[in-house]
Amino acid sequence: MLVEHLPSDSSFARAVHGEQAEWTVTDHLLAAVVDHLAVANWMFATVHRDEDTEPAEYPEPLPRPGDGPTSTDTPLVDLSSAGEGRAASPVEIVAFLSSPG
Repeated sequence: MLVEHLPSDSSFARAVHGEQAEWTVTDHLLAAVVDHLAVANWMFATVHRDEDTEPAEYPEPLPRPGDGPTSTDTPLVDLSSAGEGRAASPVEIVAFLSSPG
């Protein structure tokens, strides 16, 4: 019963949840703000660059706890089969968006 009410920064929580236990909602929101500002700056620099200069590289998002190592060579979504198959129904979309993880 006592374990259920331990604070999120306890050593037990860190042992069970790893780095995820150290990140609060504020930390996640701040990381999202930093990522969005980096993308906004990238978009501004891309739009206002000279045509002769090399385009700036897209900014890397801040690593989040629980994220494994990501490879920039592999796309997040396989678009090779785009347009094939069937579209998701509204019920499937709601179920996907409301799933906890």
